[in-house]
Formats: sequence, structure tokens, C-alpha cells
Amino acid sequence: MIPVIMAGGSGTRLWPLSRTAFPKQFLSLGYDETMLQQTVSRLEGLNTTDPIIITNENHRFLVAEQLRQMGQNASILLEPVGRNTAPAIALAAFQALGDSKTNQGEAPILLILAADHVIKDTAAFQAAVNKLEPAVRDGKFGTLGIVPTEPATGYGYIKAGAETSGLFTVEQFVEKPDAETAQSYLDAQCYYWNSGMFMIRADRYLEELKRHQPAMYAACEAAMASTEQDYDFVRIDKEAFIACPDDSIDYALMEPLTADPANSQVVVAPLDAGWSDVGSWSALWDIADKCEDGNSVLHAGKGEGETILKDTRNSLISTSDRLVSTLGVDDLVIVDTKDALLVAHRDKVQDVKKIVAQIKEQGGGQHEFHREVYRPWGRYDSIDNGERYQVKRITVKPGAKLSVQMHHHRAEHWIVVSGTASVTNGDKTFLVTENESTYIPIGQVHCLENPGKVDLEMIEVQSGSYLGEDDIVRFKDVYGRA
Repeated sequence: MIPVIMAGGSGTRLWPLSRTAFPKQFLSLGYDETMLQQTVSRLEGLNTTDPIIITNENHRFLVAEQLRQMGQNASILLEPVGRNTAPAIALAAFQALGDSKTNQGEAPILLILAADHVIKDTAAFQAAVNKLEPAVRDGKFGTLGIVPTEPATGYGYIKAGAETSGLFTVEQFVEKPDAETAQSYLDAQCYYWNSGMFMIRADRYLEELKRHQPAMYAACEAAMASTEQDYDFVRIDKEAFIACPDDSIDYALMEPLTADPANSQVVVAPLDAGWSDVGSWSALWDIADKCEDGNSVLHAGKGEGETILKDTRNSLISTSDRLVSTLGVDDLVIVDTKDALLVAHRDKVQDVKKIVAQIKEQGGGQHEFHREVYRPWGRYDSIDNGERYQVKRITVKPGAKLSVQMHHHRAEHWIVVSGTASVTNGDKTFLVTENESTYIPIGQVHCLENPGKVDLEMIEVQSGSYLGEDDIVRFKDVYGRA
């Protein structure tokens, strides 16, 4: 069985912690591991191979780095454009079948998972997966249906029919209902939330996709016919994939396969495991550990922010570096980051997207990047800026190297705080160690590398008429960005 983990997307519902360049699947949200890492760890104990991770160009190094931290190998497929879940799964199916040519002709089973779900009971999750596998190996399409705990209107539903060996035939996939309909589903006790988790045999998926969505099948087949291995990543043919229709697996395949309930080809395994898609701050509060006053405190990322809560109830507080204090408040969500603060009533957090839309409209960048930005070589934090200057704290990982580059509008002063830097400045290359500095003039070709075994920490002071990140001319780059 091959896990296929969807790690694309750039959701804004957990802004300001989640940003376009660093969405929620790469956040830890109070756990030791990020949501992507938890998804991978949840597979331990199942009979699976290394996963296939599907992501995009902008997030590829985040995926690779978080897998590296775990010591986890994976095939990382890069979608050149987003085309929803049905084409993404098709890419994984072609990849899996191509990798399994030596598997004695047996088609691999794909376990389709999202990288941004919380499942508290791993044992229950694995039991449901194992229950599905024999039926899927026999050619059925499997899905995990969440046992509903309330008449939720934010999820699609799955209508279950006859039971066989703990699995139920799926009679219908249902759209998100209104409140009255959701209550009727809950009362009927034969409906499950659609988790978006599926189990399918790779050859069966492509067979049915070709039958029901021939244009999608043809585009994905063409896109995977000429892949290119780029370090840890598998690049597919962009021109071919752009031509692919945009559709979810629910519309493209699940609905046709259940159109005749008496001959449905889909089965569902009920899952009661503390599942959440963490679709909002209120959803995160629902599943979070709370004190006796109903408050949940989240120490996000690497921050060590403190909290003082007085006469505060049923609130979620996320801190990064600063002290956050509350007094005499109820039912709030407070999310503090280095460059943005959100204060919202828990009943209004679904409208966070309106704030993000206004930031975009006003030309602000807080919807896209954090103040601290991650790069394949490390990260930088813009700690101060003003007219004609900017100050950054730069961290370069051991053995990592920035691109050979130059700037038209800015000069740079580098001060090494800890570690050792190998600096190329024009035609000279030299070492700069702790408490030493160097200067890069405007227009000078330069490069920075960490030749050591520990992180290189340095302060960069930029000065000039334009300080934007797009004032970079790359001549050579080990990460393929030149």
C-alpha cells in the first residue's frame, strides 16, 4: 500500500498563522510535529511503502525539509498548476504503477490522505484502513467516513447502505447541507462526514477515470509521460497538465460510481477517531486541550511567548514571542505573530478570509509571507526596516549555499554572529567568522555558503533605493532557481 499525501493548497482560514507561502499543513499547531509530519507518523505500523507527496513549486522545499527532519524518504510530485484532487490522484496512480513494474504484476493500493487533518486516535484510524484493504484489493473503491458528532453544515456527507464485514456500501455522496438537513442526517444514523480520505487500487482508479473522465485521463497520462527528476522532486509536463480539467474526486468519480446505489462500487469504513480538518480557529479550539475555564493556549512555531489569563473563558490564544494577556473576556480567538495580530469572536472566525481578501486588495504582504521566511538554504527574519534600509537575521543550514547573485539597487553589509561563512565577493572567496563582517557593493556578483557543521547566524543590513526581494539576478543556484 502506497500512501499518497496531498500537501498542496494555501488555505487562509487559519490566518495569520497560516500564510500562502507557509500554509497550515506545515504548522505544528501546538504539537511536536507539523501536520504533514503527523500524517506521515500516523502510518507507522501499517503495511505501507514510502509515501508519494503531491505539492507545488512554492512549497517543495518545505515538504523536503520536513521529511528530512523525520528521516523519511518519499517521491515528491510537483503540480505545475492546481487542478483539484481527481487529477492529482491520477498523477500518483501513474507514478505508482510506473514504480511497481517489478511488483510481480500486482497493482499497488493507494491510501489517499490530506496533509492537514488531525486524527487523535491513530489505532482507530489504522484499524479502519486495514478493514478497507481487502475490499479495495478486490477492486472496490474505499473511503473513510467520519462518525458525525453534530449536525455540521461545513462537511459533505456519505449515505451508507448495506453492511458487509463492518463495511457499508456507499449509496450517495451528498453536498454540504443546510442546518435542518444536517440534523435529519444525524437522526437517520446512516450518514457519515466525507473525510476526503480514500483507498483505491491504482489500476482501477485509472480504468474508471478513463471511462468517466477521458479528457482528464488523457491529460494526466501525457503529463506523466515525460517527467523529470530534479533532486528530490519529480516534475511533470506543465503544458500537458495545464490542459487537464479541474475537478475533485467526489464529482469526477465517486458520484458516477454511486449513481446506481444497487450497484455501487464504493464502500465506506466508519471512523470515530477524533478527526478534524481544522478548517477554522473555532475547529482548532474544539479539539484542543483546555483548562478548567475552557481556554486553550497554543505556542505556535518556535516561539516561547507567555500568557497571563485573568477572568477569561472559552478562548483560544496563540502566541509566538510576546507576552499576551487577557482580562475579562469570553469566547475569543487571539492569534499573535511577529507581524500580525488577530482578535476575533469564536463565532466569527469563518470570516477571517474577508480580512485576507482586504489585505490582498490593499497590496499588503501579510497574507502571503510571515516576517520570518523559509528558504531551501535556511530562513531569514526581517527584524527592522525603514526608508532606504532593511535589517535581516539570516540562518544558513550546515552545508547549504545561497545562489550566485547580484543586486541592481542595494548594497549589503554582513555581520557573522555565530558559525563560519564562506563568502564569494566578486573574484575573491574567503571565510568570515564570528564577530567579523564584510561588505557587498551594489552590482557585485556574490555568494554565501555555510561550510561548517552548525547553523550560520548572521545579520544583514541592506541599504539602497529599492530593497524588494525581486531585485535578485541569479546566475547559478543549486536549488534550480537560476
